[in-house]
Amino acid sequence: MTDNTPLDVLAVGRLGVDLYPLQDGVGLEDVSTFGKYLGGSAANVAVAAARHGRRSGLISRVGDDPFGLYLTRELERLGVDARFVPADPVLKTPITFCEIFPPDDFPLYFYREPKAPDLNIEADDLDADAIRDARVFWFTATGLSAEPTRSTHEAALAIRARRHITVFDLDYRPMFWASPAEATAHASAALEFATVAVGNREECEIAVGETDPDRAADALLDRGVELAIVKQGPKGVLAKTRSERVEVPPFPVEVVNGLGAGDAFGGALCHGLLSGWDLDHILRFANVAGAIVASRRECSTAMPTSTEVDGLLAGRTTA
Repeated sequence: MTDNTPLDVLAVGRLGVDLYPLQDGVGLEDVSTFGKYLGGSAANVAVAAARHGRRSGLISRVGDDPFGLYLTRELERLGVDARFVPADPVLKTPITFCEIFPPDDFPLYFYREPKAPDLNIEADDLDADAIRDARVFWFTATGLSAEPTRSTHEAALAIRARRHITVFDLDYRPMFWASPAEATAHASAALEFATVAVGNREECEIAVGETDPDRAADALLDRGVELAIVKQGPKGVLAKTRSERVEVPPFPVEVVNGLGAGDAFGGALCHGLLSGWDLDHILRFANVAGAIVASRRECSTAMPTSTEVDGLLAGRTTA
C-alpha cells in the first residue's frame, strides 16, 4: 500500500511489541510462555480501522533490530501502510509485558528505556500531503510527553490545521509524564487542533479538569471540538455534540484481557464516522468492537471485522 491515494485513517504514535502471557492468574515471575504481538495504542487503532476495510497508515518509529523488522512486517500483514515507520538508528524497539487477572486486573510493564523510538519521531519523518489529505488523523496524548516527538506532533497538527476529522485520543499514562500538570498543559494546547476528543474520566480530568461525564464533554466542546466522547467504564459511553447527547451501555462479554478494547473502539469509531452513521449507531458499533477484543487474549490480531461486530449487534452470535 504505497500509492498516493489519500488514507482513510492516519495515526501517529506508540508502536512496540506486546509479550502477553499464555497463562492467566499468575504473576510474570511464574509465567513460562508468552505470545508475541504488535502493540501500541496508535498502531492498534490503525490495525482496527484496517480490519473494517479502511486504508490505514501509521507514523511512528521502530528500532533497527529484529523486533523492529517484525513490527513493520506485521503492520503490512495487518493492512497498515508502514512507509512512515522508519528504523531509528540508536534506540531499541520497546517491549510491553502484561499480567492477566480476569476480569478487571491487567497490569502493564513498559520497557522503553532510555526512550522508545516512537518518542523520537522527527519532523523530517512527516509527509505533509498524507497528513493534510487523510480523512481521519488520529493522535494521542502520549505522543506529546517527550521531545522530539512532541514538537513533531505540533508540526503535524499545524499541517492538519484542524481539518475534519482530527481525533485526539486523550490517552493519559502517568508513567510517561513528569507530572500531571505537564500533561494538562500539553493536552490543553493540543485540543485547539482537534475536532473529536475521546477519553475516560481520568483522562478528561487531565485535559479539562472535569471527571463528571457531562461536564467533561461540555468542557471539551467549549474548547472547540465538534464531538466529545467520554468513556464511563461499567456505565458505558457518553457522546455529545453541540446539538445531541447520546449515552449507550456497555456490551457484556466474558473478559479475557481488557487491554486493547479502547483501541478497537477507536478504530471502529473512525469507521463509523467515515461511514456517516448516526451517533447512536457509531457508539454501539464501537462498544461491541471493544467488547470483542476484551474477550480475546491479544490486541492487534484480536481486532474484529465489521461482519463480526454486525453479527453481535444483530444477536446472531457471541464474542
